[in-house]
Amino acid sequence: MQFNYAKGRIIDTIEFISREMSEFSTDYAQRQYKEYASDNKLQKLIDRTIENILTALIEVSGTVLAENAIMADNYADVLRKTGNFFNFRDDECEILATLAIQRNRLAHRYLNFRWQVVKYYKDNENTIKKLIYAIFEYEKGKNS
Repeated sequence: MQFNYAKGRIIDTIEFISREMSEFSTDYAQRQYKEYASDNKLQKLIDRTIENILTALIEVSGTVLAENAIMADNYADVLRKTGNFFNFRDDECEILATLAIQRNRLAHRYLNFRWQVVKYYKDNENTIKKLIYAIFEYEKGKNS
């Protein structure tokens, strides 16, 4: 069975991720733990922004895999295999897989891990950008 994703949806999702990453960078990246820990509304905004980014990244990565008949067992596997598909280094693929685990921590509200997720996201933002760019170039290549 062939998988078809709505035309333009991959680009739309990449644009969404880019906007969310920009918002994070502008509004939240410089926040410190003390501020985060003392402001419930700020926590929710930061957590939700990162969760949105990672969830959309998993969605678009899963689409790339499905289009290429590559099976994945879980979200971590989706991101790891997408990194492999684009010939990322092994350490980058493991960062991507770990980001999926971090996303689950936010989605399931593991309270004692949330700031660790924020730090991990900030520390590995360049790997996410690299994957978004690879997916964007892949999609452009399909449409040319």
